[in-house]
Amino acid sequence: MTTAASAEGRLSYEPDPDDATPLQRAVNALAREIRHYHFPGDGCLPEEDRPMVRLAGVMVLRPMLLPSGMEETYEEACERLGVEARAEGWALWNTWGKGGARVTMVVSSVDTTEGLLANWARGRHVYPVTPVPSQIARIRQGWAGPMTFSPFGAERLGLTGQ
Repeated sequence: MTTAASAEGRLSYEPDPDDATPLQRAVNALAREIRHYHFPGDGCLPEEDRPMVRLAGVMVLRPMLLPSGMEETYEEACERLGVEARAEGWALWNTWGKGGARVTMVVSSVDTTEGLLANWARGRHVYPVTPVPSQIARIRQGWAGPMTFSPFGAERLGLTGQ
């Protein structure tokens, strides 16, 4: 659909022109959504002019929703990570530090992490901008698991196709 609309000169990822028909507006809105699921911290907004973080993978911890394979409670996981249990939960971003050291950032950006997961599930290689200091609760050595690997992380670790 987006290819056909583009071939007719009707597709635009820019704001719709004033003379766009309702159908053109709908096709453009759908195309924008299909091409990229936007989320807070995706780097698309001018105020998010920060470097991107290449992640190995992520994990979301919530009071009543823990990743499959975790045998501890939410409160126990928070205690182990050295953070306060929050109703909103936490996101764990596994990445690389200086010299390639494996590190986990415990961040408050749960909605950003869910946006990443939605894009990765669609096969899109997107990554978040570096969180601001107020979003980082803790940085720990090593990776926390079980994580959902990013496309970049899976490729870097030789896990593609497995």
